[in-house]
Amino acid sequence: QVQLVESGGGLVQAGGSLRLSCAASQRTFGSYLMGWFRQAPGKEHEFVAAIWWSGGGPTYADSVKGRFTISRDHAKNTVYLQMNSLKPEDTAVYSCAINTGGRGAANPAEYRYWGQGTQVTVSS
Repeated sequence: QVQLVESGGGLVQAGGSLRLSCAASQRTFGSYLMGWFRQAPGKEHEFVAAIWWSGGGPTYADSVKGRFTISRDHAKNTVYLQMNSLKPEDTAVYSCAINTGGRGAANPAEYRYWGQGTQVTVSS
């Protein structure tokens, strides 16, 4: 059972930046997709970004493209989400997840392991 722990959330003004971290309890392997999702109150999980643990190119939701960057550190078993130029509509609980099947990067149902989430609030 892989455990994921997110950190780095908080309150920031519009235009500001935050970096989220997602630490895995054990080493992950090459065929896995690491994803970030967000969920605002009363809404479904929304795909944000994903990256192959082995090093394949990342994918992003159109709403964050050019502002957010996903990356990973193999030595630390950690995935990051650098968020710049934050907007009030980015406010949500951000969760990281592991897709062991390697398909459906933007589909939350394809992700097997989830962290507990970290709150990001962007004030206007």
